[in-house]
Amino acid sequence: MSASLRLDRLLANLGYGTRSQAQQLLRAKRVRLDGSVVDDGSLRIALTPDLSERMSVNGEKLDPPPGLALMLNKPCGVTCSHKEAGPLVYDLLPPRYRLREPPLSTVGRLDKETSGLLLITDDGALLHKIISPKNHVPKRYLATLESSLRGDEAGIFASGRLMLEGEEKPLLPATLEVISPTSAYVTVTEGRYHQVRRMFAAVGNHVVALHRDRVGGLELPVSLAPGEFVGLGVAEAAAVVFSEAI
Repeated sequence: MSASLRLDRLLANLGYGTRSQAQQLLRAKRVRLDGSVVDDGSLRIALTPDLSERMSVNGEKLDPPPGLALMLNKPCGVTCSHKEAGPLVYDLLPPRYRLREPPLSTVGRLDKETSGLLLITDDGALLHKIISPKNHVPKRYLATLESSLRGDEAGIFASGRLMLEGEEKPLLPATLEVISPTSAYVTVTEGRYHQVRRMFAAVGNHVVALHRDRVGGLELPVSLAPGEFVGLGVAEAAAVVFSEAI
């Protein structure tokens, strides 16, 4: 059975304003369901996957109801934070999305100068399942390097013995696929701080650009431009991500 909410609370939770403002929208006959005006804020609405197609506000499709996952192509120069100074990933979303309840959060982080696939969700269970170190979800990065590869990096990364500076525990095995003398795909199953950059630093190289294109079985579409996002259902996101877990 689908969960349901009062219509006025649903509109407020989706960022259309306070419950009083939602009531004003309803009285102004700005909300339609299945083509008909609805003005009763106490009406309980089932949170079905097709609700955005069936309901409109001010002539536009309803924003996706709770149980939302977004795949964003994060550009360089924006930060995965709600509070830090400077451009934030949430600034790339429609303004209402910042007012949603439950709030949207990034699934892990990409550092400011790393681009690529970033998941954002309001589903805490999905978020914690993906970032849990127990699940070893593989994440693939394209690294562009300052110097040419030596040739021994793949073996070192796969050994399970590579130590990062300042740490006491070696990294889990990671894979490296050479693309050119100065570029390679690296797939890791951990999420240590600046891990890929520090891995190359440990073998005497420097990453000049880093782009994530896969999380589990979820791949960033080539057609999704930097700063753009697409919506996914939570169940769909989970199924695709965990279709390729180690």
